[in-house]
Amino acid sequence: MEFKRKLYKRGSSFETTIPMPILFSVDVEKKQNVVFKFDKKQNRWYVDIEEAKK
Repeated sequence: MEFKRKLYKRGSSFETTIPMPILFSVDVEKKQNVVFKFDKKQNRWYVDIEEAKK
């Protein structure tokens, strides 16, 4: 499966959206953080979704 999303300018930063199929296992009733991690060795980005701490 592959997803492509547009990167768009919003104010002084750039943003993109996260498609709902990626969020299938996330409890949307709870606040979530999306964590982006970069692996220098692999030259790849990884996305992790975790419940926000209160």
